[in-house]
Amino acid sequence: MARFDPEFQMPKIRPANGPGGLQDSFGRRFSYLRVSLTDRCNFRCTYCLPNGYQKPADAPSELSREEFRRAVEAFARLGVWKVRLTGGEPTVRRDFSEIARDMANIAGVRRVAMTTNGYRLAREALDWRAAGVDAVNVSVDTLDPKAFAAITGHDRLAEILRGVDAAIEAQFDAVKINSVLMDGTEPGDLADILDFIRERDVSWRFIELMRTNDNAAFHLQNSRTSERLRAALVATGWTVQPKAPGAGPSIDLAHPDYRGAIGIIAPYASGFCDSCNRLRLSSRGKLHLCLFGEAGIDLRYLLQHDGQIDELVERIRSAMPHKTLGHRLHDQDSGQTPHLASIGG
Repeated sequence: MARFDPEFQMPKIRPANGPGGLQDSFGRRFSYLRVSLTDRCNFRCTYCLPNGYQKPADAPSELSREEFRRAVEAFARLGVWKVRLTGGEPTVRRDFSEIARDMANIAGVRRVAMTTNGYRLAREALDWRAAGVDAVNVSVDTLDPKAFAAITGHDRLAEILRGVDAAIEAQFDAVKINSVLMDGTEPGDLADILDFIRERDVSWRFIELMRTNDNAAFHLQNSRTSERLRAALVATGWTVQPKAPGAGPSIDLAHPDYRGAIGIIAPYASGFCDSCNRLRLSSRGKLHLCLFGEAGIDLRYLLQHDGQIDELVERIRSAMPHKTLGHRLHDQDSGQTPHLASIGG
């Protein structure tokens, strides 16, 4: 089983593009790969897939288990040590546990995480932990059952919260809850959320609503910044914590009276992209240098047999100079991203 060592050291693999592993033109280094196992999802969240999943016309098949393994092996050679399995909803794939086990056994991969809507978590938490998943993020936008059903299209809040508790009992290294920050879900929910994390060792993370090509009108009507929330937390004794190695863009806050923590992800904040450390692989084999970038770089033709790995490594490395300094969300430009499920939010 993959384990995360708090006394972090880089994997003992010679980086394929020099000291520090993958690096772009701006000096940013990339140790984190988000792997979208599928763009399918069984929920109908208002900000992502309000009409349910619609398969893109003429879309190729999703990558096979072996293709995912080959891809991640190449990234690991380039210094990537953290892998997140995402989607869509990654656990709609019947081979999810097998893929997770493959990832955990790749040389150089030190941490395997997953993001899920939690619909299978109560039943599968122990099995996924045994497969090598170290950390789990669960999407829960509100603790109000009626509002949850309205947002997701499913009256399953109680079931998913049982899954969160099952994940804690399964002793994942980290259990986090992702909550999209929208009008109507905060601050009305904040008191309930604070009660929820008071005695639970979980991090509840508020993520500012991001514009995609399919939700532009919804974003205009429902988006809000996190500034007021952060100010309210700081005013009541919450303090910003230092970032852990390999951490994402979340600003994490702690309070001595709470076992849990609060995280804030503010993609519209100044400098948000300056410390980017992540790349993305789509379920159909494209490397995306940014969640809101242009068309991805095809890798699939180099995932067909193990003998292609040297060429695959070079293909990934040669893409890095094309990574831009930041997204263009402030210009109402979401790149080629139709919705967050398309390549994994």
